Amino acid sequence: MVYVLEITIGLLLLLVGVLFWRLTALLKEKQEIQKRFTALQDRVDGLQLDNLESRLNPHLFKNILNSIQSHAYQTFFALDKLANVLDYILYDSQQKLVTPREEIAFAINLIEINKIKISPLFELRVKTKVNDNEKLFDQKLLAPLISIDLIENAFKHADLQSADAFISVLFEFKDHCFSLTVSNKISDKKAMKKERSGIGATTLEQRLRIIYKNNFQLEKHTDNSIYTVHLKINLLDYKNQMLITG
Repeated sequence: MVYVLEITIGLLLLLVGVLFWRLTALLKEKQEIQKRFTALQDRVDGLQLDNLESRLNPHLFKNILNSIQSHAYQTFFALDKLANVLDYILYDSQQKLVTPREEIAFAINLIEINKIKISPLFELRVKTKVNDNEKLFDQKLLAPLISIDLIENAFKHADLQSADAFISVLFEFKDHCFSLTVSNKISDKKAMKKERSGIGATTLEQRLRIIYKNNFQLEKHTDNSIYTVHLKINLLDYKNQMLITG
């Protein structure tokens, strides 16, 4: 429960930080617009009001309107995704198991929230490959929040403002197995160390061992500054194991 609370607080702090950054950007933009408008007033000093209005660049006001509209949409979009994430954490994650469909939907919402803080040039690839004939896809066999650490780790260690960096997330469900592969180019900058940092990876491995025993694989490797982690869980074997143990 403490771990879930830490995740919730972290998401709230992330959104507050993003909103504060957006507000700061808007204030700077407003100051720049005020400077331009003041300069324009100086140039047309002495002219009549109708002459002043005829000289105003209509594109300036159009750009202002588009900027405000864009920020408002991003804020609304982020709040909507955050609401879905919090619902999942507060309610669905309290269940012992969820369906792979529910976990993937949660993870995608989490990724959408993180997209707010990345550069427009940053390459973020998210794909989902699901075999429609897989009946286990809608059965409660997956531990909730099992994907969060791998995704958050990628956003933590990638340079989100670099055009050369990337994050790739692939969800797969085939042959009764849930798979998540996350790759990212490691940032040259050192990630800021936080209190209790690194607990996520340890907790994930412990959960996997306790819940899935020998029915999972967790592989990690680094090649040419690209870090890749692959998680695969055989849900059919896990289901059979549950039936045997009762």
